[in-house]
Amino acid sequence: MNNLTYAKSPKIDDQKWGRITLDTIPFSIVDFRLIWRGKIVHFTVSQSLCSLCALLCSIHKRRIICLILLGLAGCSRLEESEKEKIRQDHCKTEPIYRKHNEFSYVLIAPEHTPRSLYPWEAESYLPRMTREYFRCRGNPANPPKIIDGASLSDCEGGSHHGLPVLQGREGVYPVLLDLLNYIQKKTGKRVIVTCGHRCPTHNAYSDASKEARTSKHQIGAEVDFYVQGMEECPLEVVGLLMQYYREMPLSQTDPAYRDFKRYEPSNTASQSWMNKEIFIKILQKSEGRDFDNRHPYPYISLQVRFCRDTKARVVYEWAKAHQGYPRG
Repeated sequence: MNNLTYAKSPKIDDQKWGRITLDTIPFSIVDFRLIWRGKIVHFTVSQSLCSLCALLCSIHKRRIICLILLGLAGCSRLEESEKEKIRQDHCKTEPIYRKHNEFSYVLIAPEHTPRSLYPWEAESYLPRMTREYFRCRGNPANPPKIIDGASLSDCEGGSHHGLPVLQGREGVYPVLLDLLNYIQKKTGKRVIVTCGHRCPTHNAYSDASKEARTSKHQIGAEVDFYVQGMEECPLEVVGLLMQYYREMPLSQTDPAYRDFKRYEPSNTASQSWMNKEIFIKILQKSEGRDFDNRHPYPYISLQVRFCRDTKARVVYEWAKAHQGYPRG
């Protein structure tokens, strides 16, 4: 005990309880000062006793923490029970008196109210389909192709030549525009025209097959399209096309327009439909691929078979295809 260094004693005027003062030398002696009955009492604790206290604290640390938590939980439950007692003491009940002629309202079952359209779903938001979407998609920047041993370049596009002239006006058959706008109105989704009018040069450049030589794309009587967001649902779009003829007043009374029949034989995986005015054909992902239809979706081909204005059949003619459109 002689070699131990004592901590500096604090000032006598410091009246705080349990203050511990330690020297900077290794803690060998701890000087406690307490106030007992108005007198300042000093006593020292050796290092071995401090170590023993620390060991006991570390052993019982978890137990002490658990006891503290249990005490807090008990206090919280006690507080809740006291609040419940106070609430019950302040609760008041009053009887409800009714007259003999009172009656209850009958609850009406709620009716389903369709939601209002978002701005992008409204018909006014979608661009109206016009003849401008049917312009020829030729481009002189496309590389030349070798067809039947001869080099063929693409045309200069719809900016250098016009659309077919029909009844003195440049454009396409109006029923095609009506059908595409009807689909946009019913679905709230945009119609993507992949192929409208083709001049003979672009028609040969896009599809050099023998069947494509008499394509009605060249006379403004055919269109290829799909509906954005419904690429994998072409049958639903075909159903809307048929619904158009069931709703139009001019075709409701005429079964030749209203009723569709299957077209046999069909050169596609899906069967085709037709009425007096149009011919509908679905081409799957592996069918009908050409320069204009290079997208990976099924698409629908519409062909006009009969013109209501002229009361005549619509067929391909060389003169209409090669000479029936203005050149810029």
